[in-house]
Amino acid sequence: MRMATGLTVIAALLLAGCGGAADENAATATGAAVVNGAPDAGVTGTPPPPAPTTGAQYVALASGGDLYEIESARLALHKATSQQVKGLAEMILADHQRSTRQLGEAAAQASPPLAVAAVMSPDHQTGMDILRRTSGRAFDTTWLRQQVIAHTHAFDTAARYANTGEVPALRRHAAGTLEPIQRHLTRARSLEAEALAQPVP
Repeated sequence: MRMATGLTVIAALLLAGCGGAADENAATATGAAVVNGAPDAGVTGTPPPPAPTTGAQYVALASGGDLYEIESARLALHKATSQQVKGLAEMILADHQRSTRQLGEAAAQASPPLAVAAVMSPDHQTGMDILRRTSGRAFDTTWLRQQVIAHTHAFDTAARYANTGEVPALRRHAAGTLEPIQRHLTRARSLEAEALAQPVP
């Protein structure tokens, strides 16, 4: 993995725990600790989230991820310097708002019904704090790095639950998110490579 020049400290935080995805189309994350009952999302370099084994775990991971994606996309629409990054942010915002609505409907079909996350995980909040403190081209590269990490973990979470989940409505939700997550991940990786290849002014 590469770091953007001038972002040594931030990039180190983001990359420290990210081992990299071997294949965009495969589930790649390994298990991680659950702290205070809440799995860590890993956008700042902490271990990736554990594979969900229950509907409650899937809902917590997916809804917490949606909260982060929606808020980080809104921030990118205001702060990104690249129109291509803003275009990806618009796509992410629309898709994750849709996913949030659909997840709420699917979670309501569980027995008993499950509640979606009301707040971001501490790790996601830390990622947002980093983005708020960053500006210019550094914002673009930092945001894209977080998106690659977050969507790699999200793809793994959805793929695993789609295959093994015990709540049919949530399995269908997980399966339905794989294509948009993959689209976001592929685009974020491409834009990140382009951004890091640009000479520093």
